[in-house]
Amino acid sequence: MATQNDTVSALSDGLSSEMRRGLVTVAVLAACRTPQYGYSLKQKLDESRIEVNEGTLYPLMRRLEAQGLLTSEWQIHDGERPRRYYTLAPLGRELLPQLREAWQAIARALETLLEE
Repeated sequence: MATQNDTVSALSDGLSSEMRRGLVTVAVLAACRTPQYGYSLKQKLDESRIEVNEGTLYPLMRRLEAQGLLTSEWQIHDGERPRRYYTLAPLGRELLPQLREAWQAIARALETLLEE
């Protein structure tokens, strides 16, 4: 039989996951201000404590490219295997500051509610 703690833990995990979904998009756009390939992007996000599995990250990068927010190109560096590098497209550069403002407004509003 599930305990209250088990229920709270399961709900917390699920709701935290829902919150992260939208934030991951903003984080990917922000990280791609400099060219990133999939693994380097995952590392950058991990270092920022934004954990995203590859099964989520790679489709997201392709979707953002299809939406015109990222561009990609294949590059080879120092005899390494080819890697697809993603960077912000002009539309993404224009959109990112607006997303930042929206995030900051939401964070301020939520902080006010949580402190009441």
